[in-house]
Amino acid sequence: MSTLRALARAQAVASGRAQPVATVRHLHLSERPLVVVPLALAGEANAPLAAMVGAAPDEARLLVVPQPRNRDQRFAFAAELAAIVLPYLDEFRDLTEAVPVDRGRDVRHRYADAPQLLVPNPAGVTFLRLFGRSTRFRRTDGDYPVHQSVPLLGRWLTFFAERAEQPGSAALLALTDVLTLHWATGQSTVEDLHLPAVLGWLDPPAGMTGAEAAARAEDPARCPPAGPATDPDFDNHRLAPAIEAYTRAEDDPVARAAAYDELAGLLRDQLAPTWELMWRGVGLLRTLPAGARVAGRWAGDRDAFTAHAEHVDAGGGPQPRRDGAVAAALRLQRLERASTAWAVQRAYDDPLVMAEHRLSGEAFVGEVTLADPARVDDSGKRPVLRPRIQVVTTEPVPMPVGARLFSPQRPGQKAAVVFVTPGADGKTEVVLELSGGMGRGLTAPPGSVPEVGERICLTSLSDGFLPGGAFPAPEETPWTHGGPPGAAAAPQDPAPAEDWS
Repeated sequence: MSTLRALARAQAVASGRAQPVATVRHLHLSERPLVVVPLALAGEANAPLAAMVGAAPDEARLLVVPQPRNRDQRFAFAAELAAIVLPYLDEFRDLTEAVPVDRGRDVRHRYADAPQLLVPNPAGVTFLRLFGRSTRFRRTDGDYPVHQSVPLLGRWLTFFAERAEQPGSAALLALTDVLTLHWATGQSTVEDLHLPAVLGWLDPPAGMTGAEAAARAEDPARCPPAGPATDPDFDNHRLAPAIEAYTRAEDDPVARAAAYDELAGLLRDQLAPTWELMWRGVGLLRTLPAGARVAGRWAGDRDAFTAHAEHVDAGGGPQPRRDGAVAAALRLQRLERASTAWAVQRAYDDPLVMAEHRLSGEAFVGEVTLADPARVDDSGKRPVLRPRIQVVTTEPVPMPVGARLFSPQRPGQKAAVVFVTPGADGKTEVVLELSGGMGRGLTAPPGSVPEVGERICLTSLSDGFLPGGAFPAPEETPWTHGGPPGAAAAPQDPAPAEDWS
């Protein structure tokens, strides 16, 4: 936890209300996200019990599994969920846009928008990931067939779960993570996994502090858990008798229908409060303007959605159970690069995030006191424009001479440290030589060089392109790392008793 976030948590406790730790929204928020609130049966491996699904507050659909231990009912639930999710995905496949590539010499096409799934907490992401893994290999013929939409749903849920691993992706979001990314509550990070408690700090009822509202939200009688886990008291005293009544009424259609209605009512009462909290949280996020680089990261999600849709349409196979050596290395590198870019872009978009890097010595803010925008360096083969500026700051400047710095205001420009002169009055003078972002001529365009009196932020964090590593092709991978001569065996459809984890 950074120093500023710790301070914000302390201020939240003192004020009784969550404190903002961001000035902009760092994640894309769809105009029509698909909210999924799942419930799982306690004591079973990812056995679905119920779900409330919809793309608008008044479009909630309740899906119920009366006997979650029954394999046929589990996959009937998967087919019902697919009947909601797959048409939602198809809504985004009508309109495409052209994207220039190869420096404008060619174009490629991608979908103009992409779907977005919202779940209450990280456990909801895990539920969808495991549910996707348990359904994407199922057969639609032969022994134990399932509806043809079930394996397709599993592949799409796996796609969203994999996107959720990538920092900065907004394809599948846990609402607690998104809210606590932008606000600091007065409770622990473990307590921040509880959606009702988080919203208690962010938007407490009139006359209550955030701590009081969060404590009230901990009472399952007032506010049921946000899933997928359920309250043990509810499981033992209400859910178990309702499931047992449904099972006993197997030979009586009228009694079975009544038992189903009672069970569905119990589960609706458990899910409805979380459903309302989800849309309340979405409304709070909409009050924040999107950061400047959010659109670029969402474009990456649209690229991924387009690529996976084309793979599915072309008859490509499901995602493998586990990555091979090269695929795992590629995934790790992609996640590391995304994590680095995510941290830098958030800092460039948000001065509150950049302030954390200023405390750690990775950035400083100062005032330009001298500027020579017309300076030309003619020591090389040809003269080049190399303006110099002097920045005076009261913050520490641990960067050595020769270090390259960058400014969020002019991200395409580099500033090399020429001199660092500490002053006796606590101020430090930094002389910088600029390059890039000023055209190809020997005269700097207006505004491309900081002017005297301008306050600028300079940081060692770079938002530049990060090149990828070189990995062997699958046919060139040694057999010790999953390459030839053998090929992976086709996955087999498991028996009904196989664990869903």
